[in-house]
Amino acid sequence: MDSYSPVLLAALLALLIGLATGKAWERYKLQEGRWIDRRKARESPHYMQGLNFLVSSQLDLAIEEMNQAAKLDPDALEIHMILGNLYREKGQVGRAVQIHQQLLQRPRLRALEHTYIQLCLGLDYKRGGFVDRAIVAFNEVLRLDPNNEHALLHLEKLYEDQHQWAEAAQIRERLAQVVRPSLKARHQAIQAFLENELGVQARDRGDEAEAARRFTAAIDRDAHVAPAYLNLGDLRLRQGDAAAAVESWERLTGVAPERAYLAFDRLESAYNALGVPARFDELCRGLIIANPQDWRARLALARHLRAAGQPERALDLLLEALAHNPHAVVIHQTILETLVQLHLEQPLVNRYIGVSREAVFYSDPHICMRCRYRSNELLWQCPHCHEWNTFVEERIAPALDTEEADT
Repeated sequence: MDSYSPVLLAALLALLIGLATGKAWERYKLQEGRWIDRRKARESPHYMQGLNFLVSSQLDLAIEEMNQAAKLDPDALEIHMILGNLYREKGQVGRAVQIHQQLLQRPRLRALEHTYIQLCLGLDYKRGGFVDRAIVAFNEVLRLDPNNEHALLHLEKLYEDQHQWAEAAQIRERLAQVVRPSLKARHQAIQAFLENELGVQARDRGDEAEAARRFTAAIDRDAHVAPAYLNLGDLRLRQGDAAAAVESWERLTGVAPERAYLAFDRLESAYNALGVPARFDELCRGLIIANPQDWRARLALARHLRAAGQPERALDLLLEALAHNPHAVVIHQTILETLVQLHLEQPLVNRYIGVSREAVFYSDPHICMRCRYRSNELLWQCPHCHEWNTFVEERIAPALDTEEADT
């Protein structure tokens, strides 16, 4: 055993020397006859101060400090990448592109470094509106790293912006294969919306069979994709199958009652055409029973009753709807029309004024839950953050019906 001790000791010493040499080689480099500390730039006050300004969103000051840090070591890859990204965020896309292209020309880049710089370059092109170049750059990232989620996501958004739904759907399929299991449902929902868009494209070019297949596929992927039910019903009605159209729209009211109002006009017209107008009354009352806060079902039923010559019953429903959402202009407009139909009976007018006196009128705004973008209409994809199905109605506070308060 003792005969092996010198050998083992020598091997151990060689290993320690090798590790020390490796660490020194990693930290220091020979430049113009002088050894340069690679950590010097990152440990400089300029680098640390630049990061502080970056965190506080003071981009101009961050750029100034990072430029000073880069001068300490022109080969500091990390600092130059940050600097390029800062220029992009400032809107100086040309400068950002120049920096990132120069970094790509460096010899002996590691695969991870090459991939990240290429991704930054793609973001530069995207920010500058150079769509074709951005697509090429992101595809190069995927060549280096086929499962790069950031490249896949940005590439998909570029295709969506160009309404290249088939390409966007292919990218989303790849994304769905690499994401965490907890995100699978979200990806299924986005795939469903992309299938719906493919169906709209097929319908617009006259391929009704392909459109129906796409709308059905969207529903199969995610039962809550509301526009697919609407579009499939519209398609069936155009084909002369009113019963199938009604079935599609009724399914929407069942699986997504909060979106049922999108089908109200369609269903009321179809029920009348089929000779069963009472079914609309049953549908709306069923929705109200299931959700007592549903002011849209009350509004739709009130309009239906007004058209049937029952303005008194309509007004009761409208005042109930107003109590749940006193800020919706459409309710006030319908109440005024109903009061005119009732020849402006003073007690009814007083009741309406009592409920709506404190209301702030505006036109049913919708707001994106992701980025807070506002829209007066329901959008399936946010034009600001590009996320799917993120719009909800913004509600303030319910009013108190003065007649109910007196009882």
